[in-house]
Amino acid sequence: MIRRPIQPRTAIFLGILSLILFLGAYTYLAHRQHQKNPDDTTIPTWTQLKHGVVSAFEVNSRSRDRWVVEDAKASGTRLFLGLALGTLGALALGMLMGCFTPMESFFYPPLSLLAKVPPTAALAVFFVLVGTGTNMYVAMIAFGILPTLAMTVYLAVKEFPDELQFKAYTLGASHTEVIGTIIFRYVFPKLIDALRLVIGPAMVFLIAAEMLVGDVGFGYRIRLQSKLLNMSVVYPYLAMLAAFGFAMDYVLRMLQRKWCPWYEGYRG
Repeated sequence: MIRRPIQPRTAIFLGILSLILFLGAYTYLAHRQHQKNPDDTTIPTWTQLKHGVVSAFEVNSRSRDRWVVEDAKASGTRLFLGLALGTLGALALGMLMGCFTPMESFFYPPLSLLAKVPPTAALAVFFVLVGTGTNMYVAMIAFGILPTLAMTVYLAVKEFPDELQFKAYTLGASHTEVIGTIIFRYVFPKLIDALRLVIGPAMVFLIAAEMLVGDVGFGYRIRLQSKLLNMSVVYPYLAMLAAFGFAMDYVLRMLQRKWCPWYEGYRG
């Protein structure tokens, strides 16, 4: 039967099984590759990966710092600032477009156009406008996610039931109260859903920019180590990026359940 629920134990078992199969497949590929070439570094063994993790976390003899700490600080700051700026801008534009028809007519065409421009293709524009510092990374991430989030908020406002709006006005609510206390609460959980979906693209924008012009950060370190064929460092960095994105998604889901407990029942 389509969409028939399964037992929680079965779901956990299947999830663990998929991870075991993935790790087993990697172990087999690494073993086969090193049988052909014992000095191969493109598919490192678990021992090589262990050395790569140690080198990333230990104090570097030249720079006297830890790669992971410095890269996490730089990339994390850029990502969070970009996500925050893009989300706030998208919320403001989406609410204005959804609530006021003149704003919809004014902002909809440029947002629809900007949503089709890949931020990575416009890197040269960001270099010229804001330089190559932190502002460039923040601006590119915000530019990349804002049109999509704004359109999500706008469509959510357009779906707001008219009867709820009429009831609020009947009870004496003002325009500001209807927008701030009713429509915003209706839109907010959907904004969180959309934000969860743009975490991946935002990380892509950041890593791409760091690979080109960064002197610190996850993208910079991956580019540097991949040129040296130190894949024992690159793979752990990719795993940390995946874990970081998963953690952000998990936190957003927890916040959504805490702040919008009614939404789970509504969505189901």
